[in-house]
Amino acid sequence: MLRFLTSALAMAILTAPAAQPSGTQDKPFDVQSSAGDMHVGKDATAEKAGLPRYPGAQPKREENNDPLNFGILTESFGLTLVVAKYESADPPAKVVAYYRDKMKKYGKVLECHTHDEGGNVHSDDNDDQESSKELKCEGDNTGPTTELKAGTRDDQRIVAVEPREGGKKSEFVIVYLHSRGKKGDI
Repeated sequence: MLRFLTSALAMAILTAPAAQPSGTQDKPFDVQSSAGDMHVGKDATAEKAGLPRYPGAQPKREENNDPLNFGILTESFGLTLVVAKYESADPPAKVVAYYRDKMKKYGKVLECHTHDEGGNVHSDDNDDQESSKELKCEGDNTGPTTELKAGTRDDQRIVAVEPREGGKKSEFVIVYLHSRGKKGDI
């Protein structure tokens, strides 16, 4: 199923510029059909991921890497992915403590550590139906970037916090991933 989702996403993104009139590259791209609906846009927020925005945090703006709100919903499968990047003048420990508390409503909060930078987040997306739905830490669980995870493999929220300027400031990404298989599996 994951390969099919990837193919569908690639096809939609490749055809998106051709489907939009010139001068609308920053506007959302929406497709509605009898097979399902899709939305791609730069309108992702912490709130759309089910979490509040950290007080004083500002959206991280990078060329071709703005916050992304993406979803595919059809009769046979579904995927919602929200990715929003932010910057804060507060140190990582404050941001981590804030989100550790806010994520508790989605279940046990797992704290992982990684060397990944630039908003790379480890989501659990194993296609094996017999595998556990529990989230886990990837790699050797060391490094300066802290990842908080809550939920299950099919419905997870992740906040990855990176130190900036020697640990005085933070950059963080909030991810919401919800997937489902066939309609009967909902």
